Amino acid sequence: MTAAEQTLAVAFTEQRAHLIGVAYRLTGSVADAEDAVQEAWLRLSRLSDRARAEIADLRAWLTTVVGRLCLDQLRSAAVRRERYVGQWLPEPLVTSSEDDPLDAVVRDDGVRMAALVLLDELTPEQRVAFVLHDAFGVPFDSIAETLGCAVATARQHASRGRRAASAAPPPPRVPPTEHREVLEKFLAALAAGDVAAVVGLLHPDVVALGDSDGKARTALNAVVGAEKVARFLLGLVRKYGGIPAGEPVLVNGEPGMKFPAQDKLAARVAAVAVRDGRVVAFYDFVNPDKLRHVTF
Repeated sequence: MTAAEQTLAVAFTEQRAHLIGVAYRLTGSVADAEDAVQEAWLRLSRLSDRARAEIADLRAWLTTVVGRLCLDQLRSAAVRRERYVGQWLPEPLVTSSEDDPLDAVVRDDGVRMAALVLLDELTPEQRVAFVLHDAFGVPFDSIAETLGCAVATARQHASRGRRAASAAPPPPRVPPTEHREVLEKFLAALAAGDVAAVVGLLHPDVVALGDSDGKARTALNAVVGAEKVARFLLGLVRKYGGIPAGEPVLVNGEPGMKFPAQDKLAARVAAVAVRDGRVVAFYDFVNPDKLRHVTF
């Protein structure tokens, strides 16, 4: 490797965490994010010396390239979702609290699971325009080039995405200790089979979402309301003879659990969103294709 190539590699590495954050927030997929960042590196490394010299802002150039690649992935994912069995959730970003290389990514409020679930409701164009502009400050002329549309149209996509996101904002982040306390009380109530305690720990607007693509057992459709969610989860606990042994982890930067495969239970990652001291969303990830990056 020449000195120029080494310098370029160092410059790219300095941007890698930022780019993974951009790509993951755009796609909701760890694998797709890593693929997009790798492809961005390949495109950069293949440029001529003259073309590289013309890049005024490397971070901006790479962000735009990643955005364009993620748009293609989002459009492909939209087609896959039409054949998907059950609910579709973003891939969970599972980390520890000890110097995890993805720590810089999960600290971003926009990658919390509740925020990503809302982004999944946007069209690919709305998501790219909204996230690139509002979260990363990409100018609309660059976004228009990425989307292959007029600048005015790019503004409209971002505006519609912004309105949709603000219509049902995710609950604000709560301190990790409070989040962990609610989660532990919730799991203890489930393990004890205490219906009243479980219902009391669920927000009236709670929703339980499972992602399996038909490859493991979980909720096929969204379960809404404290009573229904409590009955559903307690039914699962009774069916499988209790809550399996799991390990506390951070799921998209917030306390959650991971459970290795045991007996008839598939490996899974569980996470909750908390509002007003109660669980307002329960996420159950069991599709093995979305857990390949998780070490159980």
